[in-house]
Amino acid sequence: MRYVSTRGTAAALDFREVTLAGLASDGGLYVPEAWPTLTRDEIAAMAGMSYVDTAVTVMAPFVGETMTRDELRALCEQAYGRFSHAAVTPLLQLDHDQWLLELFHGPTLAFKDVALQLLGLLFERFLTGSSDHLTIVGATSGDTGSAAIDAVAGRAGIDIFMLHPEGRVSDVQRRQMTTVGAPNVHNIAIRGDFDQAQALVKAMFNDPAFAGRFRLSAVNSINWARLMAQVVYYFYAAVRLGAPDRAIAFSVPTGNFGDVFAGYVAAKMGLPVAKLIVATNVNDILARALNSGDYSSRQVVQTPTPSMDIQVSSNFERLLFDLGHRDGLALAEQMRGFEGSRAMRLTNAQSEGAAALFAAERVDLDDMALAMRWAHEHACQMLDPHTAIALAAAQRHAGKTPMVTLATAHPAKFGDAVERATGTRPSLPSRVGDLFEREERYDVLDASYAAVSAYIAERAVAR
Repeated sequence: MRYVSTRGTAAALDFREVTLAGLASDGGLYVPEAWPTLTRDEIAAMAGMSYVDTAVTVMAPFVGETMTRDELRALCEQAYGRFSHAAVTPLLQLDHDQWLLELFHGPTLAFKDVALQLLGLLFERFLTGSSDHLTIVGATSGDTGSAAIDAVAGRAGIDIFMLHPEGRVSDVQRRQMTTVGAPNVHNIAIRGDFDQAQALVKAMFNDPAFAGRFRLSAVNSINWARLMAQVVYYFYAAVRLGAPDRAIAFSVPTGNFGDVFAGYVAAKMGLPVAKLIVATNVNDILARALNSGDYSSRQVVQTPTPSMDIQVSSNFERLLFDLGHRDGLALAEQMRGFEGSRAMRLTNAQSEGAAALFAAERVDLDDMALAMRWAHEHACQMLDPHTAIALAAAQRHAGKTPMVTLATAHPAKFGDAVERATGTRPSLPSRVGDLFEREERYDVLDASYAAVSAYIAERAVAR
């Protein structure tokens, strides 16, 4: 298995190289040279598999010859052995055709753990026996940071620098990052929003003078290995609801498009996906792009769903590449235009290709609160606000097809919003421990390239 850049000029890499690299040298994102497919019988056989065995079956084609299936299984057993539920990502029934896929049973109570627990182990494996020192630079709108830090804290040969927008993540999200005392963990609160943090990270990868000094890697969903691990739970859920004999629909709360793009990958691999609903909050660039072809950035509005307060969705580039006949040079020109003007129109091929599988819904705060209240009163379930947005979108598409809403975070991570909507405050699980008693450690910087790159350069290990 080889991987190519969405912008057409970076060298093709194998799975090990693409995992350690993160972003491509030409500014693009890596995708497989061709989508591997699973047969109907292979998908049907997953119905009796554990989550680990499902993960090995789904991910082995992407891993290629970089490790054996037994080696991959050992890593999966270690990664998912830390989850509090034996099913790893259990399904829960809400009504006759609505289901909830709980993705928050990992150590930091968010769906990012499903991928990042594995990614941390992959980094460690690929660095073993080498003198390389990995400098991970990432931006988070909330959950990626804590999950990535948990996955690599204390690991030899790795430093992690995580940027988050000051005052724009929940208290739980922030503390899960800033109370980790491992010396290889560096938290940076920037005076700005997530899009600015994400732009700073991309700028460091694209600056030859900076990137040449360090072995940079990414844990955001720009890293292919992270996205690959998220494909697994689409298969795991679908076969339990009748796939491949029936198609399953999914509603996904999304800001950066990584989680829902994993569903697209599952469909390309042969999983019968009836529809992928892209659920956005009022920061609705993805809904506008998919519904009218208008991919234009506006001012970010701060909401109770901080992980969706995004106006530039990095992973959307992967979809545009695949739907645009995989013409990397054409997409590079299209993205340069967007980066210059913050606006672009999707081509006819991109719009029509997306419409075949995707639907998009913008959900406002009132509908979000109503969904949280409905789940609490009618299904005895508390939902975090991001999941509630996906449920509200799913209910607009209710029908005979089983609909799975991805529950991306434990409700206690957003206790204030849940209490406002339901009148009940969710409790943090005991496994989180004394989170609010631990000392925080982070630095606040201006959202400028000079300030952030200098901070990292002073602390990172050079090649």
